[in-house]
This record gives sequence, structure tokens and C-alpha cells, in this order.
Amino acid sequence: MNTVLSDKKAICFFVIPTILIYIAVIFLPIVMSINYSMLKWDGIGKGTFIGFGNYIELFSDSRFLNSVVHSFLFAFVSIFIQLPISLLFALILANGVKGEKFFRTVYFIPVIMSTVVIGQLWSKIYNADYGLLNTFLKAIGLGSLARDWLGREDTALIASFIPILWQYVGYHMLIMYSGAKSISADIYEAAKIDGASAIKTAFKITIPLMKPVLKVSVMFSLIGSLKVFDLIYVLTKGGPFFSTEVPSTYMYTIIFDSYRYGYGSAIAVFIVVECLVLTVLFDKLIKV
Repeated sequence: MNTVLSDKKAICFFVIPTILIYIAVIFLPIVMSINYSMLKWDGIGKGTFIGFGNYIELFSDSRFLNSVVHSFLFAFVSIFIQLPISLLFALILANGVKGEKFFRTVYFIPVIMSTVVIGQLWSKIYNADYGLLNTFLKAIGLGSLARDWLGREDTALIASFIPILWQYVGYHMLIMYSGAKSISADIYEAAKIDGASAIKTAFKITIPLMKPVLKVSVMFSLIGSLKVFDLIYVLTKGGPFFSTEVPSTYMYTIIFDSYRYGYGSAIAVFIVVECLVLTVLFDKLIKV
């Protein structure tokens, strides 16, 4: 190992290409976005430098601030509803149920499906005329509850939460499942000898030992919620009347519909900084 680490040519050979790709794909776009965010620019010709004008406007823009609130609601739902469901499934599967491999694969299928496909699928489920949800409600005598789920301001945001939760439950479940399976069987044997029940074992042994894995899942869930775009755009495009809009969909609208590339870049920089700051704070606050 020491011989390999002392070979500086070998280190450079493997590390430099990765650094160059990182700079080209991540660092440069961020720097360019910061530069564009200082301009009043429509994407054509030369922009006008306005300093922090776009950022000042950003924090006085009620539509943008509303979209930020929606992204935090997504984060709240993901952390406090999605992750507990994933943890429950992970603990059940890790306990060695019959058909463990089958269920593990089935739960993970939504993760590998195209988000556009999932968006179209749930759009059909929510359809006011022929959607599965309204058809089911009518079939069980609850037709009064049938409505245009994605077309109403009071239901669109909640209806948008569900597909996202459904899609990534399996993703977090697999991470937690791996953490649970990595715990030594000797610990469980000792708990069984001491007469610990399955529930007590889960709360006193499994979950405490899974804290590093749970921290990773919470962090992934938080960042994913703050930068969510594709599924919201496919389902509602931020509507109706901006009731499901999040910063990324607002950014898309500002850039490609209003041709305000400078203002849209300011939103992009905000999303990057927001994710970075919250990730660092979360890492500092939650010690495992």
C-alpha cells in the first residue's frame, strides 16, 4: 500500500483525469452561473452588469420565496414520512422474511424507471375523467371525493408529494437494508439469549447501529428534495397558479419562457448554495 501511495506518477495518472472532469462538469458551470447571475441578460448579445441586483430582487420575489417554502415542505415529507417507511421495509426484509430477494428487487424498480414515465403514469392515475384514483373512489361509494387532483390549488401539492415518495422509498430502503445486514449476527444472538423481543431489538440495537447509514439517507433525501425538478415539471409544470412550483421549475420558467438568463442563474446559484450550506450544517449538527 505504501509503495502505491508513494508512486506520484501513478497517483497523478488516476487522479488528474477525475479532477479535470470534475472541473469541467461541476466547477466551471457553477462559476459561469455566478458570472451570469451578475448580469441583466436575455441570452442574446452582451449582458449588462448589475452586481447583486438579481439577488436583491430574488429575496423580494414572493413567487420565488413561495417556491422555496414548497421545496422545504418536500424535504419535510421526505424525511419524516418517506424515510420511516423505508426504514420499516428495510428492517422487515433484513429480518429474513420469505421472498426477501424478490421484495428487495420489486421495491427498487421505481428507482430505475424513467422519471418521465413515472410522471405520466401518475398523471393518468390522477386524471379527473378516467383516472384510477377517481374510478376507485366512485366504485366504493366515495364519488364525492373525486376531483381533478393535479388541477386544483388545494390538492396539487399533496398529489405531487406522493409519486416522489413512492419512487424513492425503495432507494432509501436498499441503503438502510445494506446497513442492517452489515450488523454482526452475534449481536442479535446475544439479544435473543437475553430475551429481547424483535421490536426491542430493532430500537435498541439495529437502529442505533445504523445511525451512519440513516444520516446518509437523510442527507440524500434533503438535498434531493431541495433540487427536485423533473417529476414536478412532468406532473404540473409548477401549476396550477404556482401552487406546486419549486425553485428549479421557477428557474426553468424564468430562463426559457421569460428569457431572463441572469435572474435564472441567480436562482441556480441559490439552489447550489442552499444545498451546500444545509449539508454542512446537517453534518456539523448530527454527529454519529
